Amino acid sequence: MSSLSPREDAERIATLNDSFRTTFVGGNIFVSAGVQGLGPGFVADALAAVRTFDDFTGGNDPYKEHDFGSMMVQGQKLFWKIDYYDPSMMYGSDDPSDPKATRRVLTVMLAEEY
Repeated sequence: MSSLSPREDAERIATLNDSFRTTFVGGNIFVSAGVQGLGPGFVADALAAVRTFDDFTGGNDPYKEHDFGSMMVQGQKLFWKIDYYDPSMMYGSDDPSDPKATRRVLTVMLAEEY
């Protein structure tokens, strides 16, 4: 577990999530079947929108970890979500603020697939 205060922990997690979300480095990216079904151009636009997302509010980011977003792409409502796994990807991470103990997984999906 982290030795940081809850506020510092959330800030550290948000920084790690923002870095991963904007670069796609340091984790896995999954795109749902519904998003894929809209074609490669849509997938490219959706991933670009995830990378540039910055509309974090108390409503969509209550823990201030920047781990969820909702957006419109080509008239489709999308969600993206970051989950935290241990490095083996078998269990949840014990400490998402520790990049050595955490593998991030970002999933992009149609809102109706959530």
